[in-house]
Amino acid sequence: MEPTRQLERQYQTLSTAPIDTLWQTLINLADMSWHPLITSTNVPRGLTIKPGLIYNAMPRWLPIPVTTFVERVLPEELLSIRLFPVPGLEERVIYRLESTMWGTRVSYSITLRGWLSPLAWSLIKPYAAQVAEAIAAAAEKTTQTALPPQPSGSEAW
Repeated sequence: MEPTRQLERQYQTLSTAPIDTLWQTLINLADMSWHPLITSTNVPRGLTIKPGLIYNAMPRWLPIPVTTFVERVLPEELLSIRLFPVPGLEERVIYRLESTMWGTRVSYSITLRGWLSPLAWSLIKPYAAQVAEAIAAAAEKTTQTALPPQPSGSEAW
């Protein structure tokens, strides 16, 4: 019996956005406009994400809805999701948020299993490398639009 193929990668970035803003961006499954791999989901707006939630996600590179299962949720810390795009392929993604002295570390881990994993990896690799940065950029944009305008130097006095 041939061993199951498995590919794993982890990507990280630092963000200046507060951890709660990053978390809200991440768990808002109704708005995945920031995600480089997913165009939309069938999750209703305002639904609270919790373990056991099953929904469909529409990937950018495959016109077939992907069954998605929320495995684990630790608020403002970790979100673990499994995707089952096609028979012969299983994907697990883990998002982690961690406060540091320099900002919030955003980690995106992806594990592909199954005999189709090498083919799937060749298709999604360039996009997977962008996910952590996309979360940070979306949250930072939200933070910037929520801040009141700062007075210029001459108006401050």
